[in-house]
Amino acid sequence: MDMEQARYNMVEQQIRTWEVLNQDVLDLLFKVRREDFVPEAHRALAFVDMEIPLGHGQSMWTPKLEARVIQELALLPTDRVLEIGTGSGYLAALLASQALEVVSVDINPEFTAAATRKLRAHGFENITLRSGDGARDWADDAGFDVIVLTGSTPLLSEAFRRRLHVGGRLFAITGEAPAMEAQLITCIAPGAARSVTLFETCVAPLLNAPHPAAFVF
Repeated sequence: MDMEQARYNMVEQQIRTWEVLNQDVLDLLFKVRREDFVPEAHRALAFVDMEIPLGHGQSMWTPKLEARVIQELALLPTDRVLEIGTGSGYLAALLASQALEVVSVDINPEFTAAATRKLRAHGFENITLRSGDGARDWADDAGFDVIVLTGSTPLLSEAFRRRLHVGGRLFAITGEAPAMEAQLITCIAPGAARSVTLFETCVAPLLNAPHPAAFVF
């Protein structure tokens, strides 16, 4: 398999056509080798427009979703980033390539351990990986400039908004299948935020994500 040709085809046929035109983001997709973060059994599918199984009911996002999210976040080299749901570690690598620091949390210790090995092998020293349940909040007094939830959540916890610095951005996919929306929420002042719906999609939920209160009759 010609990996470089497959990577080029992915960028030109999947990613550009999904409104990802920022050249820095496109260049990043050639720099960070996606195939190195895909489970070995699925390496031949690294550039296919599909979610790749990771085990434990979890999957990697499609390449176009990863790229679109990086573009929408407009990362700065001074940004401190929180990622909820490490998965393969690939999105953390993309985030860390453009930000100052990334804290990535996964509820599955196996994912944390595997991602740690891969990220260290690729020389990423600005990523801190943690095992824990971050679906509703992740305690950190320093706050964040960017927060990314890699699983969907029926109800978005207000705690994440409170952890954003002014000017900070939060990406979350909210709702329940089959109707989910990708949202970009920007903190415009202390206690005030602006939300934009970017597109519709459907991804697996975060374990222990909050749900709206059910009616009791």
